[in-house]
Amino acid sequence: MAKPMNKSQLLQALAEKTGKSRKEVAEMLEILVSTAYSEAKRNGEFTIPGLGKLQKKERAARMGRNPATGAQISIPAKTVVKFRVAKAAKDSIL
Repeated sequence: MAKPMNKSQLLQALAEKTGKSRKEVAEMLEILVSTAYSEAKRNGEFTIPGLGKLQKKERAARMGRNPATGAQISIPAKTVVKFRVAKAAKDSIL
């Protein structure tokens, strides 16, 4: 099985396909990532059309078990980040 593409390989592939320099592509990728983080924090979600949606979700408090002792423990409520894959991405990959 082949290794997944790393950031350097991604930048190289994008630079070759767009005709831009690696530095320009890296700046665009950094802008996309920072925009995704800030929008998800501010609005609760950020969508990349055709790829998926970054969402901020509230997870309710629940009861769990300590795996070592089996004792019940209370797990507090918290905010988590999820990524939901777009249907177009699922269809083209699967």
